[in-house]
Amino acid sequence: MMRRLVFGLGLLSATMLSHGAFAESAQTLSIIVSKNQQQMVVYDGDKVVATTRVSTGKPGHGTPSGIFSIIQKEKYHESNIYSNAPMPWMQRITWSGIALHEGVVPNHPASHGCVRMPGAFARSLYQLTENGAHVIIADTSVVPEKIDDALLFAPRKALPIGPMMTDTELRTSSIKRNAANPAAGAKPVEVAMNVSPDNPAAHGSDALPAPASPSTDSPTGGATASADIKPAALRILITRRGDRENLMDAQKLLEDMGFETGGQDGYLGPLTRSAISGFKRWKGISEKGALMSEEFVAALYQAADKPRPPAGQIMVRRDFQPIFEAPVGIKDPDMALGTHLLTADHIDRNGETAEWHAMTLPNVLSDETKRRLGITTDNDATGAEAARVAFDRIDVPAEIRDRIETMMGDGTSITINDQGVGTDTGQGTDFITVTNDGPQMAEANIENVSDTTGDTPAKPRRVRHAPKLGVGLY
Repeated sequence: MMRRLVFGLGLLSATMLSHGAFAESAQTLSIIVSKNQQQMVVYDGDKVVATTRVSTGKPGHGTPSGIFSIIQKEKYHESNIYSNAPMPWMQRITWSGIALHEGVVPNHPASHGCVRMPGAFARSLYQLTENGAHVIIADTSVVPEKIDDALLFAPRKALPIGPMMTDTELRTSSIKRNAANPAAGAKPVEVAMNVSPDNPAAHGSDALPAPASPSTDSPTGGATASADIKPAALRILITRRGDRENLMDAQKLLEDMGFETGGQDGYLGPLTRSAISGFKRWKGISEKGALMSEEFVAALYQAADKPRPPAGQIMVRRDFQPIFEAPVGIKDPDMALGTHLLTADHIDRNGETAEWHAMTLPNVLSDETKRRLGITTDNDATGAEAARVAFDRIDVPAEIRDRIETMMGDGTSITINDQGVGTDTGQGTDFITVTNDGPQMAEANIENVSDTTGDTPAKPRRVRHAPKLGVGLY
């Protein structure tokens, strides 16, 4: 409570504060911009810590609504398309150019797409955030609410470090010797070890960092307990399987049958096109019309003797990098899921508990999008209850749940949507969801930030809509 109070006072007074002192808070911050009220509210969980007036995009330069996160920070930046307009305390939320920054804040939308804040507030907020903090931009006011649900992910207690049964003597004398050749000695003994690849104490790409070296400063005089290790926040997207996932499945099945696709990458390259055409000729399927036609897909699964995959997909990122993804089931798939953000904090790994908060964003899908996704029933529910109901419709396989619960840290979040991976999601981002089916993003003539900073690779200067097939590893 004290850290939250100090944090809020720091923002309200806009005094210079040490960023390091608030690292723990920064993992769980949510910055919510309401365009209809031209207001920003900063939350820690469901507690308001600061508010300010803002100015979002004026007509013709609309600020996109959706779920974003801070992906780059610069103390001072100049717009490279609007007469080098100054953008102090810039915090980028898309590589295509949307950012939070200091600027003129009248009582109405006036920017070219960015979110302007008063100078003192922009400076203090910059000092207290870190990359990965969530930024939610909504057409109307949304508020995070605490939710309880036994199906939500809960952190797993770390398994003990070191070999099991360290004080147990293996009784090799009880192993029978080779009676035919006593000189050969005892037979080899195989010992089965219970090793979990996702054990936080284990090494590996998905495991938590290795514990610190033994230190006499430790109360036990030994290695730091694994419970003291602070895992990074996960970014989880649960959505419907789309063209990309269907193509990756088709590539795998085709390769299993001996066709060459060039890899299971979700790209519709020449080898994949050739493989699909070859399969169609083999099965007497017309090559006219859509390449991934329903007739082709049905025949492919029948020839492979495999069931069609479930309707959903779960994708996991950490530190802006993909970790893994897998199919998940969706109950009542003809009903829209809606657009929701759920965030976890106060993670207690020893107690295996976490505190979850949720919010639901208005999102209108076009009739064409609903037809493509097979949605026949809208979901008009709002608030935390709507988010809980949406999550309860997802059937997460046990092995995927185990993996997430072993890795999750404070600030872990789940985005649920119907339309899939946003076109601004890419290298160096979390999952980006643009609501209202993206019309505002498409029409925005955005206030662009620089393409490179230091060692950061060049990023696209405009929104580039991914092709229907072939967006790679999200």
